[in-house]
Amino acid sequence: MSNSDSMYRWRRMTDDQRAAVMQQRKNERRPWHSPPHYDSDATTYYMITAACYEHRPVIRRSPQRMLEFETRLLEAMKDGSRALFAWNVLPNHYHILFETLSVKSILMELGRLHGRSSFDWNAEEGLRGRQIWHNAAETAMKSEGHFFASLNYVLHNAVHHGYVERWTDWPYCNATDYLETVGRQRATQTWTEYPLYDYGKEWDPPDL
Repeated sequence: MSNSDSMYRWRRMTDDQRAAVMQQRKNERRPWHSPPHYDSDATTYYMITAACYEHRPVIRRSPQRMLEFETRLLEAMKDGSRALFAWNVLPNHYHILFETLSVKSILMELGRLHGRSSFDWNAEEGLRGRQIWHNAAETAMKSEGHFFASLNYVLHNAVHHGYVERWTDWPYCNATDYLETVGRQRATQTWTEYPLYDYGKEWDPPDL
């Protein structure tokens, strides 16, 4: 299924419907923290990526499911993380960049989230026994450059996959919060100073 097919619901929404989704997201008061002054002998900073089994776009069944899963994901991260820096929920996977003293406890909590969401979604669709999630995988941040390249990658991910043209057009991430906090000038500077390395090559500066 093409990217354009996979987000047909969002793209067919009216401006008022999109604004309502964005307002609901703001009303949830998503937690977010400004990018840190990176200082670590080893690291307490990680990015976790988790994908649906065989990359099936199960999360995208409706905008409401996307929004509810974003809420549940952030709730699952609340106790075990010291800070959340960037996240993005896509139709068939998600990324989240955070700080924690115990990445194992975070992975265990995400495992519980995957189990609960699988149970709920399979019940909704009458598909008991269907496997929804593949295991989550963590990536430890190796340097300040790696951290900020990862930050850019997570926030840019919906654009990278062709769902939207601008970071702020995608409602299931914290791109809007990030830009409001650091400003567009600083965000553009960070994009230039910390390129995406192996995440993607020769990408133009983003249309923020």
